[in-house]
Parts: sequence; structure tokens; C-alpha cells
Amino acid sequence: MSARITPPTERVCERCGRTEEWNDAVEGWRIDGDAGRVYCLHEWDINGTFVPIAE
Repeated sequence: MSARITPPTERVCERCGRTEEWNDAVEGWRIDGDAGRVYCLHEWDINGTFVPIAE
């Protein structure tokens, strides 16, 4: 039996609050709502609670 990897579908910048969602049609991240600060070096909310491996 092999494990299935599930990528995240949304992310939030911890510095400016920008939210993005994964768009399958363009195979990339798209802004969802407020764009946040233009020159922010985004710090995405990767904190270890997301589990990418489905058993």
C-alpha cells in the first residue's frame, strides 16, 4: 500500500495577512481577497499542523 500526498489548498502570510488559494486551472497560487503588502517577503503559515500524507 502506498501513501498519497495531499498538497495544501490555501495559505496565509503571517506578516501581512495575504491569503492565497491553489488554482488547478492555472496550476498556481492565486490571491483570495486582500493582496497584503506589495513588498512583503511572505511568511506562509507552515507550522507543522498540516499533514500532507493520507494513509
